[in-house]
Amino acid sequence: MVKLKGTGMLAVWSEVPPEHEEEFNDWYNQEHIAERLSVPGVLSAARYEAVKSGPKHLAVYELENSSVMQSSEYVNLKNNPTNWSKRMSPDVIGTIYMRNVYELIFPTTLTDEITNSPMAPALQVGRMNIPTNIENEWNDWYNQIYVPNYETVTGVIRGRRYQTMEGSPKYMTFYELESAMASQTEEWQKQQTAHPTNERMREEMQHEADSPGIWIKTFELE
Repeated sequence: MVKLKGTGMLAVWSEVPPEHEEEFNDWYNQEHIAERLSVPGVLSAARYEAVKSGPKHLAVYELENSSVMQSSEYVNLKNNPTNWSKRMSPDVIGTIYMRNVYELIFPTTLTDEITNSPMAPALQVGRMNIPTNIENEWNDWYNQIYVPNYETVTGVIRGRRYQTMEGSPKYMTFYELESAMASQTEEWQKQQTAHPTNERMREEMQHEADSPGIWIKTFELE
């Protein structure tokens, strides 16, 4: 079976002017995704659009590990963009452009189920910092209590947590969902207060202004 997930991830968020939207999508879907998937260690990829918060466009690349972004193959592509990329890349035309490289911190071991799983139909993504004086306790709580409890909610495929290798903020929580509504249910909301430590730990989260957000999948190469 083809390996589809590793311990690394590249996530690119963007907003583009309306007059460029159609060609931007064509460039991404017809050229850019396939080009990036040709790099050894880029295992799978999909594009998503925001249905709650934003930015609107999110491209997710599952990587063997975060060092793939320093490989000669990737660097060569990045440093030699096509003419279409020179016109349409979100770092050229984007009104918002965020590019983060991540390394997995939870779970600590990738199961075959995770490694062989396809790109999720929907995502809820949270991006945050945490005060250093409580960081170790907070990470233990997040890994041992908070994410596992959300994984019991109907429609939640799994949760993964990442530390940022390139970009900011320091942490990302990445919930894979069967639909955009999975994290909008009463069952999900109950998990916010399901454990006695949740209130105190949640208060320490320093979320980005547009976090968390929900995205649905719009494109994936067959």
